[in-house]
Amino acid sequence: MKGLEMRRGVTCALAVGTLALAVGAAQAATPPADLVLVNGKVFTADGRGSVQQAIAVRGERFVAVGSNGAVRKHIGPQSRVIDLHGRFVSPGLADAHFHNEGGGDGVDLSKVRSMSELLSAVKTVADAAPESAIIVSNADWHEAQLSEQRLPTAADLDQASADRPVVLVRGGHSYILNSAALRKWNLSKETQAPAGGAIPRDKAGALTGELIDAAKAFVTLPPPAPVTRADVLATQKALNAYGVTAVRVPGFYKGDPLKAYSLLKAADAAGELSLRYVFYLPGFGLRSAAEVGPFLERWGVKPDEGGDWLRIGGVKLGVDGGFEGGNMSSPYAEPYGNGGTFFGIQTLAPESYKAVVMELNRLGWRPTTHAVGDAGLDVVLDAYTAADHDRPIAGKRWSIEHAFIVRPDQVDRLKRLDVAVSVQDHLYLAAPVLEKYWGRERAEQVTPLKLLAEADLLLAGGTDAPVIPYNPFWELYHFLTRDTISGGVFGPRQGLASRKALLELVTINYARMIGEQGSKGSIEPGKLADFAVLTDDFLTAPPARIRDMKALATYVGGKEVYRSPDF
Repeated sequence: MKGLEMRRGVTCALAVGTLALAVGAAQAATPPADLVLVNGKVFTADGRGSVQQAIAVRGERFVAVGSNGAVRKHIGPQSRVIDLHGRFVSPGLADAHFHNEGGGDGVDLSKVRSMSELLSAVKTVADAAPESAIIVSNADWHEAQLSEQRLPTAADLDQASADRPVVLVRGGHSYILNSAALRKWNLSKETQAPAGGAIPRDKAGALTGELIDAAKAFVTLPPPAPVTRADVLATQKALNAYGVTAVRVPGFYKGDPLKAYSLLKAADAAGELSLRYVFYLPGFGLRSAAEVGPFLERWGVKPDEGGDWLRIGGVKLGVDGGFEGGNMSSPYAEPYGNGGTFFGIQTLAPESYKAVVMELNRLGWRPTTHAVGDAGLDVVLDAYTAADHDRPIAGKRWSIEHAFIVRPDQVDRLKRLDVAVSVQDHLYLAAPVLEKYWGRERAEQVTPLKLLAEADLLLAGGTDAPVIPYNPFWELYHFLTRDTISGGVFGPRQGLASRKALLELVTINYARMIGEQGSKGSIEPGKLADFAVLTDDFLTAPPARIRDMKALATYVGGKEVYRSPDF
């Protein structure tokens, strides 16, 4: 028996030795990493809230995440090694509702801070323009940035240009015209607003100069300069500097969405992209089921067509206006409520909208819908419910854009339908204006993040740039504190206290919303190596510091696409 035991011991020892040699050989055969970052604080967004020290990247993907010791094993002779010296690393940030970075043709009003500065900027351009010119602004400004906290009127704009027509483009929902522009397009106090639009008047019944939503159709603006590949590439340079590596474009992008999409495809084929795009077709003009098929044929794409850099996400629809036209179940605050008669704007009749939604569902397409007011959200939920009865939508990643005002009963319906919500930080910029439109109590409820999060809805964060600046850290600061630029704190109970949950809004939650959580959104082996080294530790930095954060370096697919001089 003793001899048998000795032979068994020898055999066991040989087996262990053979296994050790095999493991060592396998490790030796594993190619070393191309890039290794050590001595950091790496928030992984891996579902457990893990924070690690180091990461290793080979090719386009993460191959190791963990302690310094574990990850250093992936260093080879040709590996590039970066000592982070304790700096904070996040998965690449994403913007779930992005149109463009701002700027472009027209009078730049993004930096004006008072009515006099706005009028001066318009006057400078108007005085230098040909007599026949129409003076148009770009869209990335808002009256909340002005010390007066109000829109200019036609009379205000007449001070800047009495003879040349002036049209200020304000976000995606309003134009403001001077008197010359009102005359040019034959608009007067007798002009009736079209369905889905509004033409505000002052107390005396005179036009203020503003045209809202469908009423903008009275005006024909000069065509913008054609979008170019350089325009497309400028976007990614701007966003990469903030650690942004992915955007979801809901319908409108760079003026001509179809042209812009073709340019993105060309840039993708040429390997020029450093920002990952999910693109929703602009279905705002669809009015019936019969229009859906021809619309899709013009685009010539299929649901979810594309790859890791550029993919079709669905079709963007809309049911109501913006700040000045969100469809509410109770009237606007006075004087905007017009004696309790103005509830906002229905940009599309509910039955027409439902028909479009059901046809998209029948054809296998995924809608996302702009809905600002709670009455607008009712229209969306009714249509989504009807579509769900026809062909179940759970698990298909249908979504809502904005959802400013949400009632608790609507949260229950969103949950039952498995509908995600794309949320943005409009309140951060526009709080005083929203208070004027809707009253303080309703303004306090805008984007009720805690209410939505506690229902375990899928939420992804964005900016709606250029309506709001594309800085993701403004968004995260506001969602944490509910502080605003000029109005103080609004609805503090609706903030999210968890820093990790906030980062998940713009990382793994975004990936879930676009259905790519298996390859994006977190720092885990096998996933695409999209990440950013940030200026501050997001998990512990004082709240006020978050507003000023940026990226020190940004990597997409393992490639460095931005580096700050400070890194």
